[in-house]
Amino acid sequence: MDYLIPEWEKQEFVQLVFPHKNTDWACCLEKAINTFTEIAYAIARYEKVLICYEDENTVSHLKHKNFIFKKVKNNDTWARDFGAISVKTDNEVKLLDFKFNGWGLKFPANFDNQISRQIFNIHKSYNFVLEGGSIDTNGKTLLTTSKCLLEANRNYPLSKEEIETFLKKELFVNEIIWLNHGFLEGDDTDSHIDTLARFANENTILYCKCEDKNDIHYVELTKMEKELKKTGFNLIPLPLPEPKIWDNHRLPATYVNFLIINNAILLPVYEDKNDKYVYDMFCEIFPQREILPINANTLIKQHGSIHCITKEYFSDTLK
Repeated sequence: MDYLIPEWEKQEFVQLVFPHKNTDWACCLEKAINTFTEIAYAIARYEKVLICYEDENTVSHLKHKNFIFKKVKNNDTWARDFGAISVKTDNEVKLLDFKFNGWGLKFPANFDNQISRQIFNIHKSYNFVLEGGSIDTNGKTLLTTSKCLLEANRNYPLSKEEIETFLKKELFVNEIIWLNHGFLEGDDTDSHIDTLARFANENTILYCKCEDKNDIHYVELTKMEKELKKTGFNLIPLPLPEPKIWDNHRLPATYVNFLIINNAILLPVYEDKNDKYVYDMFCEIFPQREILPINANTLIKQHGSIHCITKEYFSDTLK
């Protein structure tokens, strides 16, 4: 059977792209490297970690038998969005390389768009913009947002119907759920699904819920919840963290941006009153996996979290 591989299948390694002084992390580079390092060592307890870097000085401290190093030139560090997408076809894992254009031409992406072709054995490349954070799957169903996939600087003039037909064919999915509502203030991605709603297993979706009617997110996330209730999946709401403010703007903190790895989950936490509640929830939802809380307050300063900076792979596809 041909299918888009869900995150919970057995992984070979997870990719990280380390920050350096010429990335947007320059404002908090030491703290960013510390967070990336913590994540790298957490993953290495369970599987290999592919560490891509531009500046040797940012990774010279990293020592572990599960670390694999690749030197590449990079604009930024969001491996989720410029990384290759894994499908299973003809009983083999194959990598698909889609175009990355800096979230609809918002940021430079000339180097990031080349990374996958430089380091992986790519089965097929497309002149179609698709970021890994814009889709989520249980293997059969694709979950996405219309704000992102239909945004004018991605794949215009393709219609929604044309995009759906293309994705079903190339990603081997039977159904696409388009969410027309939901956003996080401070998000640069035009509502990536991996900040809003994610599959926990074949039948269950975790999603952001806002209880505060005075919060800017309340109306949109309530409308998103109504859309999700029409899907027929089991739904588990996750609270929004309290507002996190930096440089006079609100940051897109979300518990939905977790990473599933072999036998564990990396859960973003924010020194927030909801952290313990969400940790306990994850222990119940994923009883077979160890839950590893990671402080993501530095990551959200650049408007992403744990899932955004990581990309999982399911076979040895390195050149």
